[in-house]
Amino acid sequence: MQDTNSRSISSKDEVKSLASSSGRSARVMRKSFKGSIGFIGLGHMGSAMAANLAGVGFAVLGYLRHPERNADIKALGVEPTNKLAELFDCDIVITMVSDDAAAREIVLGDGSPNCEGLALGLKPGALHVSMSTISPTLSSTIAAEHVQHGQMYVAAPVFGNPDAAKARELYVIAAGEPDQIERVRPLFDLLGQRTFVIGDEPASANLVKLAGNAMTATTLEALAEVLALLRKRGVAPEKFLDIMTSTMFGSRVHKIYGAKMVHETYTPGFAFPLALKDVRLALSEADSASVPVPSLDVVHNRLVAGVARGGGGLDWSALALVAAEEAGLLDEGLKRKA
Repeated sequence: MQDTNSRSISSKDEVKSLASSSGRSARVMRKSFKGSIGFIGLGHMGSAMAANLAGVGFAVLGYLRHPERNADIKALGVEPTNKLAELFDCDIVITMVSDDAAAREIVLGDGSPNCEGLALGLKPGALHVSMSTISPTLSSTIAAEHVQHGQMYVAAPVFGNPDAAKARELYVIAAGEPDQIERVRPLFDLLGQRTFVIGDEPASANLVKLAGNAMTATTLEALAEVLALLRKRGVAPEKFLDIMTSTMFGSRVHKIYGAKMVHETYTPGFAFPLALKDVRLALSEADSASVPVPSLDVVHNRLVAGVARGGGGLDWSALALVAAEEAGLLDEGLKRKA
């Protein structure tokens, strides 16, 4: 589950307070991990994660494309740099980028002579931990590139939104060589509430993440459809949601996104384009495995419709708006809701 509609992290002191208030000993975790840390991808999720690591005493070097963000990142306790090459001496580099294109460029470079990626630049023995939601195919390509250059690679995408990242309540899905997962486990323990180890093939972690996001998308579509039915027949949707989440459907997805749908709060969180990207990746995996996924075809079309109608800046819970339009419940389009 993703959602970037969250409070911003205000200071390094706030992160330190969070760390001390948890039941875990950050001091013990620091002692169990040795090495320097680089971080790439300091958006809503990444900045929360990097700040948590810095807040318990780790020296974190964060790469930023845009120098105007340097002061904000430095205020979180993360040392900013606008030169990717300055991360090449780090023992561990964590990436948290938006899509395959960004991940590919970070690892392989952009093809220009002056833009080496992590695969060419990292020192032998360094570990790249990819926490991004990317395709299994690209994950396998990245793994092979690192092996070729004597480096290590672990795929570790996460379930959770920026609020969960800030509170260190992410769920980490890890796959890679067991010794490398153990090498970075102290960091996972600081970033999340539980780590699930899938196996030694990094791509398997990425497949699990895509499958999870696909399930969330289809769940939201089903919820959007029944809420449209209830609204059209004059039944209060909030009462229905309370019944369902108190009985048969008490998941975080139903509660968090159901509340957004009921209260019609679709401010940018996990926006339609990102959800559409993940659904397309999941469809590609299903196609390559000859697995029919008709429910995913439906939600793919709904997301495309949402973007086409001007809702690209809305949270994916705005699938409720698409369903409402189809049901004739809206006099105005998604674009005016954005």
